Amino acid sequence: MTRVFTSLVCLLFSAAALAEDRGPALPDYPVDRVTDNVYVIHGPRAFPNPENQGFMNNPGIVLTSAGVVVLDPGSSVQSGEMVIRAVRKLSDQPVVAVFNSHMHGDHWLGNQAFEEAYPGIPIYGHRKMMGKLGEGIGSNWVRIMHAATKGASRGTRAIPPNKAVEHGEEIQIGGHTFRIHHYGHAHSNTDIMVEIPQESIVFMGDNAFVKRIGRLTDTDVKSAIEATQLIKQTGAGNYVPGHGPTNGEQVVDGFGRYLTLLWDSVKKHYDEGLSDFEMKDQVAEAVKDYMDWPGLEEELGRHISITYLQVEASDW
Repeated sequence: MTRVFTSLVCLLFSAAALAEDRGPALPDYPVDRVTDNVYVIHGPRAFPNPENQGFMNNPGIVLTSAGVVVLDPGSSVQSGEMVIRAVRKLSDQPVVAVFNSHMHGDHWLGNQAFEEAYPGIPIYGHRKMMGKLGEGIGSNWVRIMHAATKGASRGTRAIPPNKAVEHGEEIQIGGHTFRIHHYGHAHSNTDIMVEIPQESIVFMGDNAFVKRIGRLTDTDVKSAIEATQLIKQTGAGNYVPGHGPTNGEQVVDGFGRYLTLLWDSVKKHYDEGLSDFEMKDQVAEAVKDYMDWPGLEEELGRHISITYLQVEASDW
């Protein structure tokens, strides 16, 4: 009996220690109604930092007759818990599925909160995302967020998707179709965009940014441009970018135009014999309409270098 009691006490202390080791709760953010049954929490547009606690993406909430579906629950367990609180204000039904748009942790590390609240919940992601996270990328993202937020995201664990999806697949949930679009290597090679035709909406993941520029480290620029054209064939009335405000086709066209200007300008100056660092001023002039987008000043040099290497490879 003494041994059992001691074990119970140890378990209780361990649970308490884990709870105390979590970062602070994320404040509740406004929930914007986009269609009759779809809501989006539009996150801050800054990069992860202690003030936003790493939260900066656009989690989606879809109300169906079978329960609630969440898309891209954010960058930490705290972000996921904030999304769950928002869901419970909108519906008495449980969350029955989660979708992850791609492998970058600011979009999916919130999975942990849903696995804890709804054990065994299906979490959908592209099979290549599942493969990448199996290689240890998930743990790297936990460390990245912990460092960027100075520990505000602590307690977060990497819970990857457990259901693989492919291009063209349709998941039926409560009278809603979740149609998967994967156009190869675009923002990354793990992307899915999720179309919900009954609501005339597409969740783009980071295949579109609005009023904010992100990293293109894993991006095939030419293919990403093509993806922005292909997704418009859905004819959706609403497109939810990975970061920035939701809107119509201008969401897709705006970011597609940035990538096109970037590619065309880099190629022009590459053909003239300039190196990547020599052409920065000229490329900056070509994309000047985007200079007020947070992140561009910091990322433009890297965008040019990435695009330069891809232009160079296309000439081989």
